[in-house]
Amino acid sequence: MQNRAAALEYGCMSFQIDQLTIAVLKGGPGSEREVSLASARSVAEALQGLGARVFEVDVAGADFELPDGIDLAYNLIHGTFGEDGEVQAELERRGVPYTGAGVASSRLAFDKAASKERFVDAGVPTPRSRVIELGGDPAPAPPLPLPMVAKPLREGSSVGVHIIREPGELPPALADLRRFGKEALVEEYIEGRELTVAILDDAALPVIHIRPRSGFYDMSNKYPWLNQGGGTDYFCPADLPDEVTKAVQQAALGAHRCLGVEVYSRVDLLLRESDLSAFVLEVNTIPGMTSSSLLPKAAAAAGIDFPALCAEIARLSLAEPRTPAGE
Repeated sequence: MQNRAAALEYGCMSFQIDQLTIAVLKGGPGSEREVSLASARSVAEALQGLGARVFEVDVAGADFELPDGIDLAYNLIHGTFGEDGEVQAELERRGVPYTGAGVASSRLAFDKAASKERFVDAGVPTPRSRVIELGGDPAPAPPLPLPMVAKPLREGSSVGVHIIREPGELPPALADLRRFGKEALVEEYIEGRELTVAILDDAALPVIHIRPRSGFYDMSNKYPWLNQGGGTDYFCPADLPDEVTKAVQQAALGAHRCLGVEVYSRVDLLLRESDLSAFVLEVNTIPGMTSSSLLPKAAAAAGIDFPALCAEIARLSLAEPRTPAGE
């Protein structure tokens, strides 16, 4: 079992991960640093088990150093500097192959307002939204009917997300959002089930139903080991009618494709309870790879164990053509 993915045949080409030297990029300067460190530990262990030579590289900014002879940078930096196109641009400048989404698609997916515009243009179902300025006091009147959701434009893992049900909840929510920038995204609130769909090699994996034990799927419920939160129950495959499952997967694929995301992603959606309609929230280009993460759960439900998943991401990424930064 240990060397199951060490040599995988694809047509006439042989991909041998046990012949690669891989730098696992971890940490980063953003709010998801601890989650990134956990993802990196899991992936580094899996790659080493497959025979690869692995170096873990803690990244704080563009001046990170890589060992000589690296065949692939395995990007596991969630959020700032990892998912926003910055580390990708730096790696392309150095001529180092890397995993996952490229510079342009990373920047687009990380910007919630820009990706929303692309969803709308492509006909991908998504909640109504507006971008608002986070100026001084007093706070503006609710720009959408309540309840609504307010979130930073460029953060992940539900960092800074607020569900606003009463007018009095708006001023403190907007005050908190000023920590993340001068603008925020507000969306209509969709009452329903939280779902996610992992995309691997342009194919949708089984749908996961996410059911937090309290509140919504924020950092404390995603990673209870990180901050002693309430935790979450997961159901994979989600218990949905076949036609709803297909519609959810098609919406996820549409979001992934219209942003031009390479190799893999994880698409978060809401399923409106009243009519079982799916709405795309966002596309995560560096989904978590911890023991409680959703991409590995979906892959396992599709018959892909964790080491094989890590190897497949490496294989697909090495086959992905990249445009050198600046061209």
